Amino acid sequence: MDTNTNKEQKAYMNPYLAGFLLGLLLLVTIFISGRGLGASGAIKSLVVAGTQTVTKDAHNISQFFVSDGNPLKSWLLFEVVGVILGAFLSGFLSNRLTWKIDKGPRIKNITRLILALTGGLFFGLGSQFGRGCTSGAALSGMAVFSAGGFLTMMAIFGTGYMIAYFFRKLWI
Repeated sequence: MDTNTNKEQKAYMNPYLAGFLLGLLLLVTIFISGRGLGASGAIKSLVVAGTQTVTKDAHNISQFFVSDGNPLKSWLLFEVVGVILGAFLSGFLSNRLTWKIDKGPRIKNITRLILALTGGLFFGLGSQFGRGCTSGAALSGMAVFSAGGFLTMMAIFGTGYMIAYFFRKLWI
């Protein structure tokens, strides 16, 4: 029972079922589009569209990022919008939609927000250096039995465990 809203929260989805459904979604995505899942291309499409709005010289740049000429027609953009809307719908239906900042007892809200923003920026920068986001590389790569996909997944979790040691005192 949530003491703030006096609403009963529903249980999370079974992780095995959620993983199975994610795998099916990945297979359908590969079958329909010929590509796996990933979200970093959507941000790039928004940046290209914004650049085209500001300057007319950007049309030469957009040909390297979007094949049909209009970056806002990228299917990845619609994927990310769907993920955001789906997350809000899921939070609403399970009575978990709040304005609370999740954090440990030893960290202030502003520190949590700064760390989250910094981590997000590093993640986005790394996805551009790596030519795609890590989740897309790991999930899509593992789905086609790519050695790179398995190595990416090991690197994601390995790095997470190494970095977690230094930040755990903020959460415990």
